[in-house]
Amino acid sequence: MKKKALFTEKPIVKSLLILGFPLILSQLVNVMYNIVDRIFIGNMAVVGKDALAGVGITFPVIVVVSAFGALFGLGGAPLAGIKLGEDNDDEAKNIMMNSFLMLLIIGALLTVILLLFGTQILYLFGMTDELLKYGLDYLNIYALGTVFVMIALGLSAYISTQGQTKVAAVIVFIGALLNIILDPILIYGLDMGVKGAAIATIFSQGVSALLVVIFLMSKYSSLKLSFKGFKINHKIILSIMALGVSPFIMQSTEALIQIVFNSQIVRYGGVNYIVYLNIMTIMLSVMQFIVLPVHGLSQGASPLISYNFGSGNFKRVKKAYKALTVMSIIFTVSFYFIIFLLPSQIASIFNSDPLILEKAPRIMRLFFLGMAVFGAQLATQTTFMALGQAVVSLTMAVLRKIIILIPLAYLLPLFMGIEGIFFSELIADFLATMITVSTFMLLINRIIDKRKLELSSGHTLWQREASN
Repeated sequence: MKKKALFTEKPIVKSLLILGFPLILSQLVNVMYNIVDRIFIGNMAVVGKDALAGVGITFPVIVVVSAFGALFGLGGAPLAGIKLGEDNDDEAKNIMMNSFLMLLIIGALLTVILLLFGTQILYLFGMTDELLKYGLDYLNIYALGTVFVMIALGLSAYISTQGQTKVAAVIVFIGALLNIILDPILIYGLDMGVKGAAIATIFSQGVSALLVVIFLMSKYSSLKLSFKGFKINHKIILSIMALGVSPFIMQSTEALIQIVFNSQIVRYGGVNYIVYLNIMTIMLSVMQFIVLPVHGLSQGASPLISYNFGSGNFKRVKKAYKALTVMSIIFTVSFYFIIFLLPSQIASIFNSDPLILEKAPRIMRLFFLGMAVFGAQLATQTTFMALGQAVVSLTMAVLRKIIILIPLAYLLPLFMGIEGIFFSELIADFLATMITVSTFMLLINRIIDKRKLELSSGHTLWQREASN
C-alpha cells in the first residue's frame, strides 16, 4: 500500500526524489565500474597512456553488452509496471520471466562471439597494432562475465519497477565497491595490469547479478523469479523487444558513435592520435557522470509514469514529466559548469601526460557544451518509453546519433580537422534536444486521448501491445 500511495498520492517531486534518488546514487556508483578501471589503468607506470587508449577502444563492446541488457530489461520493465498498475501481477511476472530467459540466451551468445572474434572486432572499432595487446587483455576476460552483466543490468529494472529503488541502489553499490577495492589489488598489488582490471569488473558484476536474483526470488519482491509454471511466450518477447528496441538503439548507437570517433581520431590525429584517443576516453568516461545519473532519475520516474498511465491518472503523468525534465536540466547544466571550470583537474585524474593536459581543456569545454541541455532529451526519451510509445521513442533515439551526429563526425573534420569531431557532438546535442521535446509537446495529448479510449472500451495497453 505504501508503494501504491507513492505512485498515486504523494506530491510528484517528492515521489520522484524517493524513487529516483537511490537510482541516481546507484548510477553514479555504477559509473565507477568502468571509470575506476580507467583511472587505475591510465596511471600505470610507463604504459599508462597506451593502456588507457587501448582499453578505451574496447569500450563500445561494453556498451553493446549493456544495450542487450537494456533491450530485455528496460523493454520489459515498463510493460510489467503497467500490468502492476492494472493489478495483474501474474502477467507482470510472466513478462519478467520471458525477459530473464532472453537475457541468459543472448548473454551466452555474446560470450562466444567475443571470445571467437575479439581481435577482428577490435580492429573494426579502430584498434591499432600498437594498442591491440591492451585491448585484448581486457576484452578476453570481460567476455567471460557477459552473462553476469546482462543479468545485473537487465533484471535490476524489474526491482525498480516495483518501487524498490533503494534495493536496486544497494545492489549496485555493493558491486561497485567490490570493483573499487579489487582494482588496485589486482592491477598494482598482483601486477596483473589491464587483466586485473577486467577480473575485478566481472567478479563485481557477478556478485551484483547474484544479489539481484536472490532478491527477486525472496518474499520481499512482488515479482517472483521462478520457472514454475513458466512457458515461453513469443508475443510477450516481441512486445518486450518492441519497447526495448529504443533503449537498445540508444546504447548500441552510442557504441557506433565511439567507433566513428576512434576511427576519425586515428585518421585526423596525426602523430598525436594516442593523445586524442586518451582525451576521448576521458570525455566518454566523464559523460557517464552526466548521462547515467539522469538515466537513474528517469528510471525512477518511469514506474511512476507507467503506473499512472496504466490506471488513467493522466494529470499526474504530465506533472511527472515536467518535474523530471526540470530536474534533469538542472543537473546537466550544473555538471557542465564543473567541467567548464575544472577541465585540467578532471583530465589529470585519468592521466597526467603534459600534452593531454594542454589539449584537454578546450576540447572538453567544446564537446560538453551541448550536454548542458541534453537532460531534456533524456527525460523525454524515457517518458516516451514509460508510455509504451516504442516507435516514437526509437525514432528519437536514432535521430541524434544516426541522422545528425555520425554524418557531422565525418563531414566537419574535412573542413575543421580534428576539432570537427568534437564540434559534431555539440551541434547534435542541441538539435536533437529541440526536436525531441517539440515532438513530445505535439504528441502527448494524442497519446493520452488514445489511452482514454482504450480504458473506456475495457482494453488494456497490454492487449494492444500483444495484438501488434
